[in-house]
Amino acid sequence: MIYLDYSATTPLCDQAREAMLPYLDRHFGNPSSVHAAGREARAAIDDSRDKLAKLLGAKSHELIFTSGGTESCNLAVLGLARCPTSRGGHVISNKGEHHAVLNAVEYLEKREGFEVTWLNLSRDGIVDLDQLATAIRPETRLASIMTANNETGVVQPMRRISEICRERGVLLHSDMVQSFGKIDTDLSLVDSASFAAHKFYGPKGAGLLFLRSGLSVQPIMFGGTHENERRPGTENVAAIAGMAAAAEWTLRGRGGSPDHPNDLYQPGGPGSADEQEREKVLRDELGARVTQIFSEAQQNGDPVNRLPNTLNVSFPGFDSETLLMALDLEGVCASSGSACMVGSVVASHVLLAMGLPTERAKSAVRFSLGKQTTAEEIDGAADAIARIFERFARTKTKSEAYAVA
Repeated sequence: MIYLDYSATTPLCDQAREAMLPYLDRHFGNPSSVHAAGREARAAIDDSRDKLAKLLGAKSHELIFTSGGTESCNLAVLGLARCPTSRGGHVISNKGEHHAVLNAVEYLEKREGFEVTWLNLSRDGIVDLDQLATAIRPETRLASIMTANNETGVVQPMRRISEICRERGVLLHSDMVQSFGKIDTDLSLVDSASFAAHKFYGPKGAGLLFLRSGLSVQPIMFGGTHENERRPGTENVAAIAGMAAAAEWTLRGRGGSPDHPNDLYQPGGPGSADEQEREKVLRDELGARVTQIFSEAQQNGDPVNRLPNTLNVSFPGFDSETLLMALDLEGVCASSGSACMVGSVVASHVLLAMGLPTERAKSAVRFSLGKQTTAEEIDGAADAIARIFERFARTKTKSEAYAVA
């Protein structure tokens, strides 16, 4: 099997697995219990929170543990928008967001009477900064703009977006689920940010929300005082421990080098500059091979401002579902975009939001690389794509022959 769907989920790293095992076995106490077993579990959560805070450049109490990126985005969007303030009910986002943000904002608009400004995206997937600046009103409560798109990998100009929101006193939330470990994370630019462990070699079922000190968020679930009364429910101790270990491993080597080491530098982390450059070279090689095989293929998204591991390409004349099934039969795992739509394959809402034709949006395939991706696998995937299009060509030729006969 050739796995090229790392943006959907990553394999669990050894460091995360080792960190989790004690809390799946001997240290099974409820972290809210006052006895020794409970205190052991609580210590694991506290240690993990401190470790993640240090890695992110945040304060420990600014991190809220959740079940994953979707819950983190929902808590940020719904929780911040609903907070009683002197402002009115206006929210800003764009139609290219992950559904965790998109659907939450749509709920506020359709069910709770919020006004929403949907920012335009360029054909390269970049938000309209002029529109953002003019859209902000005195009653604007929140802007939610993802750092890197999960389908195209396009990276938004977050520093300029932050400046616009700061100048006008508007809270800024960013979905950083895809960007963490691939580009630098600068929480000073935002008021809130969402993360998911399984996107950086941690376990599924664990995520966190960064919420800047001094900000309040209305809970979206009820039933306990966990996480400082912001997110109720018994914490997933093992997954939290695994998330912290995975984050630490991922960031090893990021921001340092053997010649100029810093406290974080250790070779081998998926987030290191060398590793990200390696994935970029492999991604570009795959993109070039795809174009050689099918000259009409069109890469989607800004060619420069995108994640190093992501290749989103459309195959006009074909549909995503057919291509993905053909790839699967060849042993290649890819996707058409978000993996959170329960196996559905539809025209990409992201590409449509970018103003691309429906045919192009319906024929898109996302290949995403990771730490374990090899040059041999890229060759194998390209060979598989070549075989697929050879079969398609033979089938078309036979169909034309039958039509003539």
